[in-house]
Amino acid sequence: MVFQTILSADDVERASQLHVISSSIPADLETPVSAYLKLKKHGAKCLLESVESGTIVGRYSFIGMRPEFRIIVTREQVEIKNGKTAMAIPLTAEKSALSIIKSLLQQVKLTGVHDQPRLLGGAVGFISYDFVRCFEKIPDLLPDDLNLPLAMFHMIDTLLVFDHVRRKIDILCLTDASGEKEAEDKMNRIKATLLGPLSLPSPELCQVPSAEPVSDLTPDQFCQAVDDVKRHIKAGDVYQQVISRRLRGTTSADPFLVYRSLRMLNPSPYMYFLDFDDVVLIGSSPEAMVRLENRIATIRPIAGTRPRGTNEDEDRTLSEELLADEKERAEHVMLVDLGRNDLGRCCEVGSVKVTDFMMVERFSHVMHLTSNVTGKLNPGLDQFDLFQATFPAGTVTGAPKIRAMQLIEEMEKSKRGPYAGAVGYFSLSGDSDWCINIRNITMKGQNYYLQAGAGIVADSVPDNEFAETESKMAALKKAIEIAEGGLR
Repeated sequence: MVFQTILSADDVERASQLHVISSSIPADLETPVSAYLKLKKHGAKCLLESVESGTIVGRYSFIGMRPEFRIIVTREQVEIKNGKTAMAIPLTAEKSALSIIKSLLQQVKLTGVHDQPRLLGGAVGFISYDFVRCFEKIPDLLPDDLNLPLAMFHMIDTLLVFDHVRRKIDILCLTDASGEKEAEDKMNRIKATLLGPLSLPSPELCQVPSAEPVSDLTPDQFCQAVDDVKRHIKAGDVYQQVISRRLRGTTSADPFLVYRSLRMLNPSPYMYFLDFDDVVLIGSSPEAMVRLENRIATIRPIAGTRPRGTNEDEDRTLSEELLADEKERAEHVMLVDLGRNDLGRCCEVGSVKVTDFMMVERFSHVMHLTSNVTGKLNPGLDQFDLFQATFPAGTVTGAPKIRAMQLIEEMEKSKRGPYAGAVGYFSLSGDSDWCINIRNITMKGQNYYLQAGAGIVADSVPDNEFAETESKMAALKKAIEIAEGGLR
């Protein structure tokens, strides 16, 4: 076992000394999707991909193989499951969920790691929006319709890394000296599977198209919520507030077909497929929550939206209109300031900077105003401190953040669950990368859930804000429709 499940006070002193062994094959005949399909029977459980700025493919894609165990965080405990074996660690004032995960990762010390991607194994998964109650006092009023854990992680020690610059696939295994033979055998089995043919079963067509999903808020109810928020803004409670609505539907579509459909419809900087058996998360998020690389923290706020035009002239006109929209600009500036404040809580004084400001970034179906905020993490702090300082993102709550979260609990219909939380990883390298879990489909059995919000400011038009939520969920609904029709 690469990871132990003993979380005692002397974990760090007894940490395992591990190193990475790797094997490579050319990537010219393989894609992350085809590789995942080939390796699914061998335990592939998560796929992370990236398309940057709408058209440029991110350098790395990752496939996590047969996790050693799974971490499940509830309100009461952190459960560590390895097959049929499980251990529960109660949460206390002294032992938080993040500190337990940190202790687990600290059992592994990597040696001889040079020129490797950020993700070298570690905890890969999702953290629900409601996880914020682990470290902030937020009212707990809404029902939990999804009934999912606060967080779920796969603990990964074997990875496929697609390097799209060098056009190769690296198979990475973490091991100690005594386990090298076993790790090499594992890599050889993976390599043989990748070099073999891809056999696709005939897609099962849904005999009856699924019914239109049901919203938890009618258009009138949502518009009334927008008016209520505007009254809070006028009273000085908040400057900006995000209100969301959820759609629930049923489908017999295969989850990975849904992912394939979504990645074609809406390629984004953060695309992910996380399989936890009972629940699957599928997403194409445009927005980073926070990234840590070589102790440089980055937040990339997105606020301000227009649809893409049908040609370059329309795109240019819509971009100019977006940049000239005072409502969109005001909302964006508030969220950039909130990002600076979040980084200021954990970064060195004077290091927090806005490196890009109010740039129009084009994606497949929409364009957004984006900015980039960076800072150097304070000595003595780590990826877990950074996550806590920045979660949840201000772009899905509003500002000021705490008051906005209090109003969310009063105005929405149910707990958000994975929506507006985060998807990403805590790497054994000490780096991390988290996106905001938006443009997401949560599949639980044959039920699926979509959710989208709108940022409300003083001059918001309720009907326009409702239309924005419809637009944000359109590609998600279309992806399910395509998958139900079968995809080869």
